[in-house]
Amino acid sequence: MKHISLLALSFFVLLAGALPALACTNLIVGKKASADGSVICTYNCDGFGFASSLSLSHPGSHPAGEMIALRGWGPSTTVRQIPQAPYTYGVVGLMNERQVAIVETTWDGRQELRDPEGWLDYFTLMDLALQRAASAREAIAVMDALVREYGYNSTGESFAVCDKDEAWIMEIIGKGPGRKGAVWVAMRVPDDCICAYANSSRIRQFPQARKADKKLGFCIVEGECMYAADVISFAREMGYYEGPDADFSFREAYGPLDFSAIRYCEARVWSFYRHHYDTAVMDGYLPFLNGDLSVHDHLPLWIKPDAPLSLRDVMSDMRDHYEGTALDMTVDVSAGPWASPYRNQPVNFESPDGVKMFRERPIGCQQSGMTMVCQMRSSLPDAVGGVTWFNMDDATMVAYVPVYCGIDRVPEPFRRENNNIQEFSTESAFWMNNFVANMVYPRYSAMIDDLREAQSELEDYYAADQAEVEQKSFAMTPGERTEYLTARTEAYTTRMMQRWDKLARLLIVKHNDQIMRPSRDGEILPGRHTSPAYAPAFIEAVHAQTGDRYVKPAE
Repeated sequence: MKHISLLALSFFVLLAGALPALACTNLIVGKKASADGSVICTYNCDGFGFASSLSLSHPGSHPAGEMIALRGWGPSTTVRQIPQAPYTYGVVGLMNERQVAIVETTWDGRQELRDPEGWLDYFTLMDLALQRAASAREAIAVMDALVREYGYNSTGESFAVCDKDEAWIMEIIGKGPGRKGAVWVAMRVPDDCICAYANSSRIRQFPQARKADKKLGFCIVEGECMYAADVISFAREMGYYEGPDADFSFREAYGPLDFSAIRYCEARVWSFYRHHYDTAVMDGYLPFLNGDLSVHDHLPLWIKPDAPLSLRDVMSDMRDHYEGTALDMTVDVSAGPWASPYRNQPVNFESPDGVKMFRERPIGCQQSGMTMVCQMRSSLPDAVGGVTWFNMDDATMVAYVPVYCGIDRVPEPFRRENNNIQEFSTESAFWMNNFVANMVYPRYSAMIDDLREAQSELEDYYAADQAEVEQKSFAMTPGERTEYLTARTEAYTTRMMQRWDKLARLLIVKHNDQIMRPSRDGEILPGRHTSPAYAPAFIEAVHAQTGDRYVKPAE
């Protein structure tokens, strides 16, 4: 037998335990809900202390008997061998060459259902499905078959499984120690709707079939829903549910909500919906977000937006901190003198007198290891139609760089070996982005416009360049197209790194010693410096705490 190695987490450079729960966010847009017919899914992958580089695996045919080694998380993980598929698709990041993309968020759920002896963690499962599936539906079937054969060792998980025509959401959880397989439900997002996930189970009732498909082994309601044949019976067996099948709720059985799941997770979904739907209607859910379930006990699984979403709309949504809402993080004293939407304390903390408190947990946050917006388009050849708009670190603080699914090299700044979490490097996208971001965080209102200028400059350029790239790609042979798209992706990445170097140099000069020198187009201008004003809420809090100490007497 021939053996090859599969790094199950090749997409990530991880420290042990670096991916906490209550972290990641996925936004999903159906093809009729997008402005250009794209299917879109997104991923902010959040957790302190890790850098998420960009992986690439090449396509290939494999002989009978070839095996692959599964390597889970951590250096001491047991290595296990499973048969390789006859053919594997090329994968760039979390999108394969057929424009299938899978992104995730973790919701834990019932802890007793984790099987530590299962061979497959959720990222290994995603990686294998991307290598083996030519469509979203096929990817769901592949994941079901794999966990039934080899066992599943992660906790509750949500996947957005998308291709150039459809977007599906899949929730899955294991069956506990000693039991292979998993219970799961997958539902197709209507083409004219948007959906979101943020670390809580969200599927409640779902369409049900009379019996399981004999060949696949799971239940199918054609074009709407797929689910494990025992998803209800297993809940009954475990004492999670007693009612009729028609009333069964996956969420209530396997991942019931508490206040933390509502405020830290569902609130992010609410904010995304609020950008694209009647704000008065969405604000009617504020009591729910505050823990009052008397009127609403859940958000809609998906909504039909008031207007189609552009790609740039979705990028903006990934940078959300509840601005302009009742949860706005920039308008109270905890935002500090520079109206920052970032908080340094843990999500849960206590006041000096022992009162239990919390902070908001928005879509955009400082601990993101990477961010991506996956765009899939049926109107274009796969190699150019599938684009992962990617960068490393916080979505608010980076420019999204287009990475085509048809490339065969990873740009140097995104490569794993150039993004050492323990050593700063100007050749690292992670460290250059963090270098800039960590200057901006403490002086947010003073510096953020400089960053947004550079961000918009790059993203405007990338957007304007796409029409030419797409047009040229049509006339090329597959080999020519691969080299062309790879070169364009490398050039885009180089341009980003150069612009961020220029931005870092601007920030240290323009804002030196907490003043502001005038600038335009990234260049310092002659003229008198100014001092950026404190945020009104901070001034009011200082006055309230200090009384007349800083009140200037009348002259």
